[in-house]
Amino acid sequence: MIPKELIKKIRRIHIYTARTVNDVLAGQYHSAFKGRGMEFEEVRAYQIGDDVRTIDWNVSARFGHPFVKVFREERELTVMLLVDMSRSHQFGTSRQLKRDLVAEVCATLAFSAIKNNDKVGLICFTDGVEKFVPPKKGLTHVLRVIRELLYHQPEGTGTDLAGAFDYLNRVTTRRSVAFLVSDFQAGGYETSMSIARRRHDVIPISVTDRREIELPNVGLIELIDSETGQTTVVDTSSRRLRREYLTTAGARQIEREQLFRRMDIDEISLMTGESFVEPLTKFFRKREARR
Repeated sequence: MIPKELIKKIRRIHIYTARTVNDVLAGQYHSAFKGRGMEFEEVRAYQIGDDVRTIDWNVSARFGHPFVKVFREERELTVMLLVDMSRSHQFGTSRQLKRDLVAEVCATLAFSAIKNNDKVGLICFTDGVEKFVPPKKGLTHVLRVIRELLYHQPEGTGTDLAGAFDYLNRVTTRRSVAFLVSDFQAGGYETSMSIARRRHDVIPISVTDRREIELPNVGLIELIDSETGQTTVVDTSSRRLRREYLTTAGARQIEREQLFRRMDIDEISLMTGESFVEPLTKFFRKREARR
């Protein structure tokens, strides 16, 4: 039985994200992603402004004046959420854990998808794939996806991004829009991402906490690697240490951004404690402008 606290959390996320989709992201999701192709719908008389390339010359010759072919987009898409559930997501210093932010943004994407009659599927992974929810439509299905994101207790501690991509390619037989949601603290996924990129529209969503970028000056603290359990005591009063920490984090981010640019992949960057609506809106607008 699902605890009452979790039910309340699911209801809160449902209300908040559904309102976000209706009030802010309505129409932008639809405009950002292409359907599977164009399907012939009808022939009608030519109107000023129509593209001359759509003229149906056979019908035009038969009736003595120009007619054009009208096409409609095959809209239905499959959206796959690949969600990193490793222990590093149980971290947060800005009013929320990274895992909570992940649940909210995934719920928003799922509601955007079903509002446009698209299917939504879920792959939860750590150092192995732990949960697969096949893509379906409907509100009940999206609520199940949210429940899995909040209720699932991961068995693994590490992160295998490459394995998640390999699993995606095995279970999906058609092209999908694949959102990979992770803090990207593991490497070795470049080849698998490149292969997945050829079959799917891969969109990485990086989730970060401010304290993973810079350390505060609070003296001696103990840092624990949540995935390996390794502990380190550091003196944050050292200006040199804080500068090196900031430089290392910045270099890791630049390396990831350069990788995505080489692959021609658009990244969405999110920070705990900050609204994810603006980064999503910016991404959708960028996609719409590119179309």
